[in-house]
Amino acid sequence: MGNKMEKTIDEKVNTVIKHNTFWYNDNAFEENYEAHITALKDTLLVLRNQVQNEGLTKELLNTLISEKENGLKVLLALTELSNEHFKRLITFIRVVDDDELSQISFRNLWIDETGITEWQDAKIQNKIRTCADFRKGIINLFFEGSTIPVLAKTLPLFELKKLGVSKLSFEVEGMIDTLIRYKEKGSYSGKAQNNAEVVIGNLLEKMEISFEQSVDLEKLKEHAPNEKRTMDFIIPNSKEPQIIIESSYSKTTSSGQGDKAKTEIAIRNLLADYYPHAHFWGFVDGIGWYVRKKDLRRMTEAFEDVFTLEKSELKRFQQSLIAVLK
Repeated sequence: MGNKMEKTIDEKVNTVIKHNTFWYNDNAFEENYEAHITALKDTLLVLRNQVQNEGLTKELLNTLISEKENGLKVLLALTELSNEHFKRLITFIRVVDDDELSQISFRNLWIDETGITEWQDAKIQNKIRTCADFRKGIINLFFEGSTIPVLAKTLPLFELKKLGVSKLSFEVEGMIDTLIRYKEKGSYSGKAQNNAEVVIGNLLEKMEISFEQSVDLEKLKEHAPNEKRTMDFIIPNSKEPQIIIESSYSKTTSSGQGDKAKTEIAIRNLLADYYPHAHFWGFVDGIGWYVRKKDLRRMTEAFEDVFTLEKSELKRFQQSLIAVLK
């Protein structure tokens, strides 16, 4: 065998620069996907013509999602409600026993299990095909969802505004609203005010509690540099921590939640070795954790106590802080 001859960094960089595809695309894939987009667009145009000629009715949308392969996708596109958020809404209806929400969604006529494992796309599509009450509930959700108190209280206003008749009617104002929300979705999600860490940080500042944020613990930097991780909050400081707080707010579900739980358990074990007298608390919240019970159990296993961002829990957090720090 010849000697292994690794290219120089300059040669490797030059390869990437010289032979860059800029935007790689597979022509066959692009053509197939463009056909998919065209089908969605055509279905949406047919729906618009029907609404203009016959008026908007629940029966029209019921027919759309039951008879058209892409009916639900078109309805989601029209309102700019993502598939992920739609699945979260179905989960919410299943697990929250609210009288008015149950009534408009016909929940008690189609719910078929007591567990909270989230339904995947195939399950939802099958339910749409086979259960008229489920279809009627979905249509009612798009028509009347924004008027239901429990949804108005729980859903972010940014998402609640996507449920409304103006969008379903193809009204210009509704279409403009959809375009703007689509454009601003990434910016909205990234705003600091919408961040769980900001809520915790503001509360600590209001209580005039000294803390450090997004820093490493001193002993872990020295003795476990490959295992340590940056901690979200350390009270009062990284040299002499009394309380260490990690925050995990999840609106979506992913396999990464299991990895997150494993990481926090590993950190707990390190803290037991190097900071045995420090309290390790977690903020674990969001529907993403609610529907992944196994990962949730492992996640909470890591902490001495866990809190959510609900008002009574924030008050309990404050009381717990005072009890430890006094």
